Parts: sequence; structure tokens; C-alpha cells
Amino acid sequence: MDTIDKNLLLALQSDCRRSIANLSTAVGLSPSATHRRIGMLEKAGVIEGYHARLNGQKLGYQIEFFVEISLESQSERVLAAFEKAALARPQILECYLMTGNADYLLKVAAENTREYERIYRRTIAALPHVAKIHSSLVMKAVKRWKGYPARD
Repeated sequence: MDTIDKNLLLALQSDCRRSIANLSTAVGLSPSATHRRIGMLEKAGVIEGYHARLNGQKLGYQIEFFVEISLESQSERVLAAFEKAALARPQILECYLMTGNADYLLKVAAENTREYERIYRRTIAALPHVAKIHSSLVMKAVKRWKGYPARD
């Protein structure tokens, strides 16, 4: 990956709706060369997809929680069962296998505390092999993820 690819990725990260003409001007290539590079970055898996970043509060999700999950064991069978179940639950926005005190870290959004209690009881606690749950309420998002930083 060269400097042009890196600049192209930064430009796409900041606004993936930019036209090829606009992107080509930003990185100093012709539109056809820019389009080819984007295709190669997609084929290589560097660009995984294009998404709209939605505002959860404007959609009615007034609270967010990070939930630490500890499992009964860390066998491959238990981990696989948990991950399969977590992937199938749309209420779980993100799920990460972790090192440290907990096995997994989940991100969950809810309309209010009553809704979170419902998610906690019916979704999180119902996941297979859960031994311990620790929830932390997000009081304020100081910095949300907007993309990877530029690298030299």
C-alpha cells in the first residue's frame, strides 16, 4: 500500500459518499485509476464495506451499556456457542473476545432502563454458558470511533 492508497482510504473513511471525481482530485489520480485502486482495496479486503453512521439517540436509543461477560469455561465449544448466539442477537451491537477479567465485551443500546432490563434478562442472561455479567452505563461518549488514523 502506497501513499496514494493511504490518502484514498482516509478520504473514503471521512466520507464514503464522495464521487470518484472528487476522490481522484483529492489523491491526484485520474478517475479511472482511482476507481481501479478502490476495486483493488475492496478485493484485498482492506475496504470491508460502506456504511451510514447513525445517531442512536435520534433513533430513540437513549442509553448505551458496555457489558462484560465471563463464561463457565473457555473451551472452543463454549466460545463457539456463545459467539454464534451473540451474532444472532440484533440487540448486541458489538461483541469482542477479550483478554483480562472478562471473556467478552458487548455493546448494547436501549431506549430506557426498563428496555435494558428486558434485554439483560431475555438476551444477555439467556446467552449460552454465561457465568457472570457486569454492566457499565455509558454516561457520555467523549470520542466515538470515526476511522483508523493515518500511518506513515
